[in-house]
Amino acid sequence: MKPVLIYCYDAYCGWCYGFSPIIKRVAEDYKGRFDIDVLSGGMILPEKPTHIEQIAPYIQKAYKTVEETTGIEFGKDFLWHIFHYEDSDWFPNSEKPAIAMAIFKEFYPERAVEFASDLQYSLNYEGRDLTDDEAYRHLLEKYSIHPEVFYERLDSEEYKEKAYYEFSLVKQLQVTGYPCVFIQTGELKFNMVARGFTDYETLKQRIENVLLSVKAKN
Repeated sequence: MKPVLIYCYDAYCGWCYGFSPIIKRVAEDYKGRFDIDVLSGGMILPEKPTHIEQIAPYIQKAYKTVEETTGIEFGKDFLWHIFHYEDSDWFPNSEKPAIAMAIFKEFYPERAVEFASDLQYSLNYEGRDLTDDEAYRHLLEKYSIHPEVFYERLDSEEYKEKAYYEFSLVKQLQVTGYPCVFIQTGELKFNMVARGFTDYETLKQRIENVLLSVKAKN
């Protein structure tokens, strides 16, 4: 089988936001050499809606570490909710962006990494609430997806099931943190090449090592 790069991420994962320029570069570098899939992890799935105040104090410290390590920048509209959480109307939940990803992949599977990056920019820089249907409208224009089709699917049980199926796949891969990247080289053969933020050179070297070992076996 042709190797498949599997990127396990979550729309609400700050480290994935910092990692997005790297995974986009890798996707571009290896275009045609292997297929690429993005799986949503379901990092935040509260049984009942939980206000941003529960995680904001942690993010107030953590976002600086992500910026310093990765060079990414969090936007003032996002940080407003983190530092003024008592006035925020955010109740983070990974479900809706995961459904959006499942819909999007049916239109443009080859651009899933790009879409994941756009979702994270929408949240972490532009300060869009990913639990709000309107947070996706500007991306529908960018990717020429008909809004009526998208929103019908966003509310459907079918695409919710697809999102939860991805959550279960990520669990089966025993992913405990994000981002996480695998190269699948056989039906049941998954080679982990990144767990947590990984710089470009390190990730590229690990991918090359996996591809070399596959070549050697063939």
